[in-house]
Amino acid sequence: MFSDKLKEGLIEQMNYEFYSAHAYMAAAAYCSAESLEGFANFFLIQAEEERSHGMKFYRFLNDMGARASFQGFSEPNNEFSSILDTFEKGMKQEQDVTQRIYKLADLALDEREHATMNFLNWFIEEQIEEESLFDDLIQKLKRIDSDSNAFFMLEEELGKRKFEADSQ
Repeated sequence: MFSDKLKEGLIEQMNYEFYSAHAYMAAAAYCSAESLEGFANFFLIQAEEERSHGMKFYRFLNDMGARASFQGFSEPNNEFSSILDTFEKGMKQEQDVTQRIYKLADLALDEREHATMNFLNWFIEEQIEEESLFDDLIQKLKRIDSDSNAFFMLEEELGKRKFEADSQ
C-alpha cells in the first residue's frame, strides 16, 4: 500500500487528467466556432483520451484499496488566437502533465512502491507520444503558414482521427 502523500498525488493527477479533457473541449469549441471540424475532432479525441487516462487512475486507486475523490478545477483557457495557438497551448498542457507524472514517479520510486512505479511507466511512455504528436502538428502548422490547401489537407486528416481506448 502506498503512503497518504502518494495516494493524494494520484488523486490529484486523476483530477488533472479530467481537467485536461475539459481544456481540450475548450480548444475543440474554438475550432468548431471557426468551422474547422477536423481540428475540432482532433481535440475532441484528445479529450476522450484524457478522460480515459483519468479513469485509469480511478481504477488503479480502487485496485489498490484507496478511495478516489473528486475535486473541482479552474476554468480552462477559452481564448485562442489561431489554430496554431490551440496546438501550442495543447503542447504546454501535455508538458505540464509530463512534469506531474515525473513527480509522481519520483515519489513512487522514493517510497519503493513498485505497483505504482509500474502503473506510472505506462503514462511516461504515453507522454512521450503525446508531446511528439503535438510537436509534429505544430511544426506542420508552422510550415503550412499561408498555404490554404495544405491547411485544409491537414484538417481533413485530423478529421479522420478516431478514439481508441488505451490498454493497461
